[in-house]
Amino acid sequence: MSKEDEMLVELRKIREAVEKAPAPQPPKGVWNEFIDFLSKYKVMGLAVAFVIGLYLGGLVQALVKDLLLPLIGLAVPGLADLATYSVQLGSQTFSVGDFLVALVTFIIVAFVVFLMVKIAKRWKIE
Repeated sequence: MSKEDEMLVELRKIREAVEKAPAPQPPKGVWNEFIDFLSKYKVMGLAVAFVIGLYLGGLVQALVKDLLLPLIGLAVPGLADLATYSVQLGSQTFSVGDFLVALVTFIIVAFVVFLMVKIAKRWKIE
């Protein structure tokens, strides 16, 4: 055997050793596919985030309505209860208070989410 043939044999051995094993077959059956779906798309994490977000929204709304709006009512004369504040223009009444409550709540929720994302980035959580 020539030196070139020996090198070719060695290179084939190296290639066989380096090649990756074939990918495992996908799970068979509906139950296994369902379990694979749950783990692949992280459905449990999504569900936990949804539930926590739902209760965080309720907490922030209570903070705004029960603590911040009365403080705003103290700071602005004539706005004892901001949620019921309305403006009369001609024969029409505009309930501005509900919009202001929603606006203040949105700003606070957006700020809380911003802080959570900033902390997650600092902790290198994706």
